[in-house]
Amino acid sequence: MKSTLKTLMIAAVSALVTLAAHDYFSKEKIEIVENEKPSLIPTTYSFNTNKVAAELTDFTRAAEKTVNAVVHVKNTSIQKGNVSGWLRQFYGDDYDEERIGTGSGVIVSPDGLIITNYHVIENASEIEVTSNKNKTYVAEIIGSDPSTDLAVLKIKSDESLPFIPFGDSEVARIGEWVLAVGNPFNLNSTVTAGIISAKSRDLNDRDSKNQSFIQTDAAVNMGNSGGALVNTDGELIGINTAISSITGGFVGYSFAVPSNIVRKVFEDLIEYGNVQKGLLGVSGSALNADLAEKFEVNETQGFLIGEVIDGMGASEAGLQSGDIIKKVDDVKINTFSDLTGYLSTKRPGEKVEVSYSRNDSRKKVTVTLKKTNSTQFLGMYLTNINDEQKEYFELDEGVIIKELRNQRLYRYGIDEGFVLLEINNKKIKDVGDVDAVDFDSLSSILFLKPNGERERIVFE
Repeated sequence: MKSTLKTLMIAAVSALVTLAAHDYFSKEKIEIVENEKPSLIPTTYSFNTNKVAAELTDFTRAAEKTVNAVVHVKNTSIQKGNVSGWLRQFYGDDYDEERIGTGSGVIVSPDGLIITNYHVIENASEIEVTSNKNKTYVAEIIGSDPSTDLAVLKIKSDESLPFIPFGDSEVARIGEWVLAVGNPFNLNSTVTAGIISAKSRDLNDRDSKNQSFIQTDAAVNMGNSGGALVNTDGELIGINTAISSITGGFVGYSFAVPSNIVRKVFEDLIEYGNVQKGLLGVSGSALNADLAEKFEVNETQGFLIGEVIDGMGASEAGLQSGDIIKKVDDVKINTFSDLTGYLSTKRPGEKVEVSYSRNDSRKKVTVTLKKTNSTQFLGMYLTNINDEQKEYFELDEGVIIKELRNQRLYRYGIDEGFVLLEINNKKIKDVGDVDAVDFDSLSSILFLKPNGERERIVFE
């Protein structure tokens, strides 16, 4: 469990929380001055007698439908405690230290499938789930995706469990009322209300991962991570993941992974064991006034393509560097997170209609999304092995080092042309498996040399 406070903090993991109450009393006397003379200037008031007071929003139905489907998640992990060199003669070598972190989870099926944040269950040796009715279960990890900070757990129960159905986060609107349901400060399920403040919010300072978050002002605190963001119909429209705070407490900004992304990641982890990412095959940046002036374009909104990757769908469809993507299907593209957020709901092989601008002329093209066939990891430029390499290494699948820029791995005897077989004792089938690896939990890598020998590198 990470416990480092950043400007953008993960609202989740606290092993022990002390609640302190501070009472402030003001002893200053307030002097009220009244004007004894009536105003000589008549005041005219205007009333619209046809107006009807706005109907108050009732949150009770949504709260009752969801509160029992949000659970408390306890993560017990064993980590190495360090003993300083000169103290080893008195206290011995490093020791195993038990650490406990807590968060929330959302039951999304009556048979006990639970969605939570990856950082809530990271490095877990044991996971315990407690329902709002104080029933405790041992949970197993079905799958996880660090890049979206999501994980799927499973608990076994003799009875059908309450669950929250998925809603459509795409139709959620700014200003719409939402509820955050979670277990802050190890309390039982707690409900807070707020509105959607923004959509497609990109928190790229957060572990340098580009995502598309729903921003709300519903109160979210430590322990809420992995909890539910629901609409007034009690439908899941997001998984609460992060807050923006200097103090570590809630200050009005909370962020949730949209349910359309959550649902796709959930279904992929259940069906494939990893996330199937459909990619356009372009890189670039969102347009703004400075970029528009630099590249001499007459638009300030859209995604400006800087590079088109050979062999990917965008290249095959004829998109070029300098094109400005305006829409993908019916989704307007104004920011990078608009683009990545929508594509995060798609799989390889699916087709999307891209509306773009080229030389002030509007065009449309159909693009088939593809899997990425290359990635970078630890200074290694990796690609999926081709048919010839499969035959040579007698493998059905795998990832090969095309280029190595890590001098430390060179010193360990690793070189270009080696096949990467396992990371952390988990088989690597393609570059998508490499992208799903959490760098912070890296423990070992198994390589296959061209001569058939195997080499394992252990990280401590």
